[in-house]
Amino acid sequence: MIEVICNDRLGKKIRVKCEPDDTIGDFKKLVAAQIGTAPEKIVLKKWYSTFKDHITLADYEIGNGSSLEMYYS
Repeated sequence: MIEVICNDRLGKKIRVKCEPDDTIGDFKKLVAAQIGTAPEKIVLKKWYSTFKDHITLADYEIGNGSSLEMYYS
C-alpha cells in the first residue's frame, strides 16, 4: 500500500492510498471518488509527461510519497 499526493494547484491537495500495481485509470477512479469529479475529466501529469490510463503506477515509478499534478479537461 502506497500513498500518492495529487495537487491541482487551485487549493485541492489530496492523499490517495493505492497499490503500486494499480493502473492510472484505476487511480483516477480513486481520486474521483474523493473529490467528486468524473474520472474521465481528470488528467494526471508529472512535469510535461501525461500519464496514460492503461499503464501501472509502478511502471511510471510512482512510489510512496510521490506527488502528481492534477488537471481537469
